[in-house]
Amino acid sequence: MHNAQKRGSRSSCVLVLMSALALSGCGNDAPIADAGHPRIVSLNPCTDAVLAQVAAPGQLLAISHYSHDPSATSMDIAEAARFGDTSGTVEEIAALAPDVVVASSFMAPTTVQALRDMGMRVVLEPIPSDVAGSLAQVRSLAALAGNRSVGEALIDRIEAAMAKAAPAAGTRPVPALLWESGGIVAGDDTLIVDLMRRSGFANAAAARGLGQADFLPLERVLADPPRVIFTVGSPAAEEDRMLRHPALAQVKGMTRAPLDRSLLWCGGPTIPRALARLVQVRRELNIPSTASRPRS
Repeated sequence: MHNAQKRGSRSSCVLVLMSALALSGCGNDAPIADAGHPRIVSLNPCTDAVLAQVAAPGQLLAISHYSHDPSATSMDIAEAARFGDTSGTVEEIAALAPDVVVASSFMAPTTVQALRDMGMRVVLEPIPSDVAGSLAQVRSLAALAGNRSVGEALIDRIEAAMAKAAPAAGTRPVPALLWESGGIVAGDDTLIVDLMRRSGFANAAAARGLGQADFLPLERVLADPPRVIFTVGSPAAEEDRMLRHPALAQVKGMTRAPLDRSLLWCGGPTIPRALARLVQVRRELNIPSTASRPRS
């Protein structure tokens, strides 16, 4: 009987230790817990990237498992590795015991309600469709974390990147097509197209009357090629064969430039990286601005 009690005591201690480790969020810093700095779990790769920048050490208990996947993340894998991850089940989140859960606006209503029933605040964030929406999201998440000044510092970096990326006055926009797996295109109401505009490109899909995720076949691209095609896909994936079709290499005056999928959807710290790539492509075209051309 005495041995059974000792074994039971040891089992209780193990359970307590496991609970403590779960509450730590698998990080190196002890989680802070006060009204101004709530403990947070993020379930969306876009909010993962922002919160990793604006949360205090130990405040972000876990991020989504997508951010640990090189094919789905919007942040550097090494940075993502600083945080534990979760697949977003109610059980996993409950074990972490956050004060706030930040998720996408597509989260299942039943999951939202279950978390709220356990006393957690649930914040649903949309995918920003332009730079203004992304800056607003940074401010909102920084305020949620209780670190407004850190959020403003991130916004300063984004605005500096936009100023650096802006083409010279008089530069004519370069017709460009963002072509993704399966031949779908990006519409005007997306963040990446807003960034294309701000870095000197014009959306060739919109000029063809196409919207977000519309299909553009290879034949139409060859019949009326843009100056630039930003290809978003895998060099080996079967569904991306059209993006690397040999006929595209025969089109004179058209440049194909790969664009990493991680730059497409998320704002915040992703914006300077996306702008840097867009500007790199534009500069490699060596297109003079309208202002520098001699008048006829």
